[in-house]
Amino acid sequence: MTESTRWTAAEAAARLGVKPETLYAYVSRGLLGRVRTSGGSTFDPVEVERFAAARRRSAPDRPTVVIRDGRAAAGPQITIDTDVTLIEDDELYYRGRSVTELARTTRFETVCHWLWTGDFADPVRFRPLPGAIEAVRPVLTALPAGARLSDRVQVMVPVIAGADPLREVLAPESVAVRVGALLATLTAGLDDRGSVIHRDDQPDLADQLAAALTGNPDAPRQLADCVRAALVLLVDHDLAASTMAARTAASARADPYAVVLSGLGALDSALHGNASRAAYRMLSAVRAGDDARTVIARMLAGGRAGVPGFGHRIYRAADPRAELIFELLAGLEGAEPALDAAAAVSGIVADKGVIFRNVDLGLATLALAAGMGEDAGEVIFSIARIGGWIAHAIDEYRQTPLRLRPVGRYVGP
Repeated sequence: MTESTRWTAAEAAARLGVKPETLYAYVSRGLLGRVRTSGGSTFDPVEVERFAAARRRSAPDRPTVVIRDGRAAAGPQITIDTDVTLIEDDELYYRGRSVTELARTTRFETVCHWLWTGDFADPVRFRPLPGAIEAVRPVLTALPAGARLSDRVQVMVPVIAGADPLREVLAPESVAVRVGALLATLTAGLDDRGSVIHRDDQPDLADQLAAALTGNPDAPRQLADCVRAALVLLVDHDLAASTMAARTAASARADPYAVVLSGLGALDSALHGNASRAAYRMLSAVRAGDDARTVIARMLAGGRAGVPGFGHRIYRAADPRAELIFELLAGLEGAEPALDAAAAVSGIVADKGVIFRNVDLGLATLALAAGMGEDAGEVIFSIARIGGWIAHAIDEYRQTPLRLRPVGRYVGP
């Protein structure tokens, strides 16, 4: 085959209907071959066509949904082009890069900054917005004693927004700076003692979050590494419910703080961001000595549709996020009792069929092993996902305003 008969990367991506980043993700996984030339990579058209046909055969049907009588026929109601995340063959990629590899090697701040700006600069350090920490302290003090950590996150956002005179500036560079400051302030506000704020020996947000959630300013490095990996793994997951809520707000040109609040509202759900809490309770009971089968039966008797922390509608055989968290926890001192509890539950679930553990079980095991509270997993989830919501918001700010406005089908009198 001559060079003139081969396709450029742009031509191959156009034929497959994907972004160039996705095309190169296929290459990195060995699904497509390429030849490097002085003018860039080239692709064999026959191989590309064969790959396209294979994708069509393996892709699930995704019919348009009509909601009638409160029931959806099947599949998603809307499909939106996104260049943030690809989920395929039980693997997760951010803009063509393996997320599990990023989680092993890259700081959370770096991943966020890259997704927001396209710049993979390191080190990136997030600093609280001046005056914001002082503004949130009295609000947090006024919360009821039974308030969850996620409640603290949700009430801090509008207070921090009120301290930002440039909140309505939607330029990507401004949004990146301000949301970095938001994340730093939220993390600082989660620590009642304030001892981790501005610590020069703990520059990473993951270190500060690990200290805040354990109440230990000297949280071990291995634990901070586990938290850091979890944050990177949870930044984005395609158009989950909270991401769609955040993106819809951005379509209406809501400012970044309002975008985050929209996402937090949808995330605060037992079917989404709070799922690790039930898994934590289950593991805690097993670690305390309760029989695993009895604990599972008790949870299912309460009306749950499944065992918390297992299965996922997106993955077929494994959740790569969970697998990496458990791999890292195996090296964390003192994690054995929590890991044993997770293994006991997993063994029983496996006996019932091929149901894999998901990231919620990973978060619950991490929180239990580290001595964090039952709501720590959802806080890690929410802090991480803010990074993804803003990546989607920045993209949506470039689109036609109010384009994400569905049309209802009137069925009233």
